[in-house]
Amino acid sequence: MAVQILIPTPLRVYTRGEKAVTVEARTVGEALRALTDQFPELQRHLFNEEGRLRSFVNLYLGDEDVRYLQGEETPIPDGQTLSIVPSIAGGRSPGA
Repeated sequence: MAVQILIPTPLRVYTRGEKAVTVEARTVGEALRALTDQFPELQRHLFNEEGRLRSFVNLYLGDEDVRYLQGEETPIPDGQTLSIVPSIAGGRSPGA
């Protein structure tokens, strides 16, 4: 089934500017593999040397963090959107 993957602004340089990419997949892992097959440069930004998803890459299926579902084995229901959300950290709070 077709799955739409939303690409965050910092990674769009690797998807030729595409904000969303549609792939054929049944699970989150299949969707990520299809995405990196289509855009190989994304591989090193999403996965570490051991092939595991980098800790600062968050994936949401609808509003649910897939880490709290079944991770990469999470099935993707028809019509759902997968979002890649990089973590943001660092800096000081205003007024601190």
